Amino acid sequence: MSPRKIDQEKLRNALDGQLVALDEPPYDGPAAALPDVLVAAVLTAYDRGQQPEREAARQAVRHLLDRLAAAAPGRTVEVRVPPYAAVQAVPGPRHTRGTPPNVVETDGRTWIELATGRLTWAQAMADGRVSASGSRADLSEHLPL
Repeated sequence: MSPRKIDQEKLRNALDGQLVALDEPPYDGPAAALPDVLVAAVLTAYDRGQQPEREAARQAVRHLLDRLAAAAPGRTVEVRVPPYAAVQAVPGPRHTRGTPPNVVETDGRTWIELATGRLTWAQAMADGRVSASGSRADLSEHLPL
């Protein structure tokens, strides 16, 4: 599965919307850095006790899910972050029909924290912030990204 094509305009609009909500100036850096700067802005919102802008959170989650799919290509585990996105990743037996046998589900904030290394897989599991079912649903060797 190839990663989603990044719409630079949507990414920039989401980032600028988040920066405005944080009382910061619009982004004027290179386009290549947009996804990572957006993730940082969403984390800043969480750090300040704010809910990030919906589109900013969605774009950040999608970017990090795409990075997981690129870093651990395969179709063995379905990683779901409702309501934002889902990907299939991790090499191994391919799932083709019905409910996948290996599913990881979590919320957007937890996914972003896992993907960036702010939260470990073990901590998230112990706190009940991740639901993981199936023998291959442990993502600890693939995180942080």
